[in-house]
Amino acid sequence: MTDTVTGTTPLQRSSSRRLVDLAIEYNFIVIFLVVVAIAAILSPNFLTPTNISNLFQQAAVVGVVAIGMTFVILTGNIDLSVGSVTALCGMLVAVLLAGGMPIVPALAITIFTGAVAGASIGSITAFAAVPSFIVSLAGLVSFRGVTYLLTNGTPVAGLPPEFAAISSTMVPLLPGIQVSTMGIIFVALCVAAGALLRLTVFGESVYATGGNPEAARLSGLPTTRILILVFTASGVMSALAGILLTSRLRIGQPTAAQGLELDAIAAVVLGGTSLFGGRGGVLGTFFAVMLLQVLRNIFNLLGLGSFYQMTVTGLIIVAAILLNRFIDIRRGRA
Repeated sequence: MTDTVTGTTPLQRSSSRRLVDLAIEYNFIVIFLVVVAIAAILSPNFLTPTNISNLFQQAAVVGVVAIGMTFVILTGNIDLSVGSVTALCGMLVAVLLAGGMPIVPALAITIFTGAVAGASIGSITAFAAVPSFIVSLAGLVSFRGVTYLLTNGTPVAGLPPEFAAISSTMVPLLPGIQVSTMGIIFVALCVAAGALLRLTVFGESVYATGGNPEAARLSGLPTTRILILVFTASGVMSALAGILLTSRLRIGQPTAAQGLELDAIAAVVLGGTSLFGGRGGVLGTFFAVMLLQVLRNIFNLLGLGSFYQMTVTGLIIVAAILLNRFIDIRRGRA
């Protein structure tokens, strides 16, 4: 039956409501597409193959760390140590390679170090029942201190060319568009992490632990083990980010990745993952990371200073948080 006022059928109204709900639910994708469209209008250089390749390369380090942060925040926790772990592992791999160690063992040791760093924070959080904010804040300070102690704060150069190829090798992504291996690694990790969260028992357990930790524990889920595993995953992602960053810079820099934890948290929250846990995912994180990078990129292309970038980025993050809060309220009323 057609509505005499609007001239629409119930099916059409239902479809319209469904489209609106989808647009609200996946607001991060809508915002990303709108910003990309505006960027393409403002700068003719934005959609060039070279610039698209740069976008993925520049987003890779923050994006890889944000993947690990997504796992942690989904459990209702936070990891402030990721920037320091990234710097520590970036310096460690540089020291090992500069000392003559082959690339594969050096990478293995570096990734293992990141895993141990993450597992230590997760274990203290889980077993001692200390808030992860406090534990990871201590990790932020102590891991950065160890980073400086490795070389007394001196950068490490003289890395083998093969190591630099990890970040500089170009791989075809789309016809006419090549992306560095850094970007390919970022995209591949997003796909793998998304599948792990959505298609496995472990992923369901992560959501359950973040949604209601006590109910998850009473239902038999190993919540302690899950917390340790997500922090371990965060440490591994930070180690990988450190490897990629050092490979790109071609030097081990102890001051690298300062503030990286804030960028990662902003990307995760902007992508729709709730800070209270139990809702969100890697898809939102991916688009949020790319959105933040597009904003930085377009400001650079337009020759505008970092103050504009910081202001606009902050406003977008606040708007996204308010929108996600609105979604939570809607779900609570449903």
